[in-house]
Amino acid sequence: MPLQLYEKEKMLEACLSLFARHGYKQTSTEMLAEAAGISKALIFHHFKSKKKLYFSLLEHCSEKIGSELKMDSILKYEDFFKALDEFGRLEFNYFRNSPDEYKLVYEAFYLTPDELKPDIEAKYGDVITSRNQLWRTLFDKVPLRDGLDRDQAFELIMIALEHFEKKFLLDVSQIEAVDDEYVQHYFDKMNRFCNMIRFGIEQ
Repeated sequence: MPLQLYEKEKMLEACLSLFARHGYKQTSTEMLAEAAGISKALIFHHFKSKKKLYFSLLEHCSEKIGSELKMDSILKYEDFFKALDEFGRLEFNYFRNSPDEYKLVYEAFYLTPDELKPDIEAKYGDVITSRNQLWRTLFDKVPLRDGLDRDQAFELIMIALEHFEKKFLLDVSQIEAVDDEYVQHYFDKMNRFCNMIRFGIEQ
């Protein structure tokens, strides 16, 4: 029995909200069926499994985010650290408009449930590698002190940025919490961390 388009969109929106709020592992098919207002059997009929439903949502969200944020646009910057700040603010604006989509994609790529790791790697491994390579291409323009390993310096910055993104998702439980004051505080602190890495901490 085919779902009408508006019914399917409503169902997917409800399922997306659940996955974003609870994560893949803690979201059961019973919860999905109740939120979507359909039977568990009907979910399996259309999507075969919770995993296939999740990946259907992930594909939609990742394509939309990729279209909106346009990762390759970071190469227009000459300054790596300025690009981190400005592109990060674009991500914040996206979160404000589409928090559930952002949370789903972040979990899939950075907090990947063990059950999904082989599928994520097979389907999106090249995308993640390409994203990191764009940042690395821009980082290669940063002059480093003699004796510093460029790969290690880049890895250290990426670790710091991932820490901030995880902290942000823990901080923010409701969209109203992402106000201008929070954003400014977040980026001030992130940039101070980046500057400690950039300029060193020892006198």
